[in-house]
Amino acid sequence: MMKNFTQVMNAAQEIPPARVAVAAAHDDAVLEAVRGAIELEIAKFTLVGDEVKINSLASEMGMNLSNLKIINEPDNTKAALRATALVSGGQADILMKGLLSTANLLRAVLDKEVGLRTGRLLSHTFVIEAKTYDRLILMTDCAMNINPTLAQKAEIIRNCESLAQVLGKSPARVAALAAVEVVNPDMPSTLDAAALAKMADRGQFKNFVVDGPLALDIAVCDEAAKHKGLTGSSVAGQADIFLVPNIEVGNILAKSAVYLGGCRIAGLVLGASKPVVLTSRSDTFEAKMLSIALANMVGYYEKNN
Repeated sequence: MMKNFTQVMNAAQEIPPARVAVAAAHDDAVLEAVRGAIELEIAKFTLVGDEVKINSLASEMGMNLSNLKIINEPDNTKAALRATALVSGGQADILMKGLLSTANLLRAVLDKEVGLRTGRLLSHTFVIEAKTYDRLILMTDCAMNINPTLAQKAEIIRNCESLAQVLGKSPARVAALAAVEVVNPDMPSTLDAAALAKMADRGQFKNFVVDGPLALDIAVCDEAAKHKGLTGSSVAGQADIFLVPNIEVGNILAKSAVYLGGCRIAGLVLGASKPVVLTSRSDTFEAKMLSIALANMVGYYEKNN
């Protein structure tokens, strides 16, 4: 089981580099991630965006673009469509978000002509490295599905399968998070969590163990679970995946991890026909580069399994 991003980067360097199409690549953090990924030989790139801005930024950074293909498209909506078309058309393996809104990118991913539709629910998963925890944490869905239903939560879990596999989490332990660890009819998230746990007991999730409702402290701390009298859980204290009840909880939890906890982070959209790198426009170049590495690993796994 991979415990940190150093192991992820090492593993990504052992497989062939992926072809990445970047939508709206005119951003310094994006270009810094591109440069880092090229130097580590984990990816090759086609940059779609405002060519004048891309060249200007690269010049300021001292970055050589002579070996990169650049498609000039200053309009972000059109850039997203053109980058997505490269992936759906087989000219690239991974789609990456540049300096454009998430909504803009997802509209392209869902486009009926050039999109990456599969019929599955799309969901977003962060991978987080915390200094105080002994493994990488998958946190989902913190960026796309606002208030998922029980059925959608089940799909969000299943979307994590390939990512969990490449990180060595098999079976992956899923904590269906809530404010408490008992079922309370006045708290719908606890009802969903209990239902998901029962579904797992009945074999409805492949390669996952699910328990819930679990409060966050119980999900990551054995002592907290024992203190609260929760015994017999195979997830308590060793959760691999945090399934959040809604986007507000997930968004706040993920950003707290980064800005208050100093955690390293990466982010992918799962459920499309190809991996999609999606981080915040404010995220660091390192977060973007780590996301590229993970996307390469997921794509390689899915191609060969």
